[in-house]
Amino acid sequence: MADRSGKFAGEDPFEIARAWLAEAEKAEPNDPNAIALSTVDTDGMPNARMVLLKEIEAEAFVFYTNYQSAKAAELDQAGKAAFVMHWKSLRRQIRVRGHIEKEDGPQADAYYSSRSLKSRLGAWASAQSQPLSSRASLVAEVARVTAEQGTSPARPPFWGGYRIRPTEIEFWADGAFRLHDRFRWRRHSEESTWEISRLNP
Repeated sequence: MADRSGKFAGEDPFEIARAWLAEAEKAEPNDPNAIALSTVDTDGMPNARMVLLKEIEAEAFVFYTNYQSAKAAELDQAGKAAFVMHWKSLRRQIRVRGHIEKEDGPQADAYYSSRSLKSRLGAWASAQSQPLSSRASLVAEVARVTAEQGTSPARPPFWGGYRIRPTEIEFWADGAFRLHDRFRWRRHSEESTWEISRLNP
């Protein structure tokens, strides 16, 4: 579009997203890669939580979690999800909607291996989203897992990644007098050409 310039310029929304994230990494004090991930359960009841985005690929966004968690159950049954990434320091946000697929192979192994040892052991110890009797019992489970797994634990079979392949990406930037700038990239499938529209604030 003729008026899509400056921070909105580009022919690839994933490149724009990477550029915005790179700027946020210099400005945000904590977790510039945090996203508010939204899912729905089998009754259609929505759910949201913060997770950390770990990669912006050529055609997708990737994060990792416990496959036995509530979010994973909702992702698996719906096959779709949405997230918003908001940077208060930049007064910008990115909204994404799309289809889900698991990343349960070498890429997940490599990311798991890059985490701190305590985080890797914590992934083994936590039955994410399940009731917990006390923090002491969790600490005891971490100790048990540490003795069992040692200092080089393999990735748990119940832990890995999800990839969101978007059909819609919206870039939003704060504007004076709440006249914000919004550009929506939309496509029907991954093979389709992106359609770009400026939206009213």
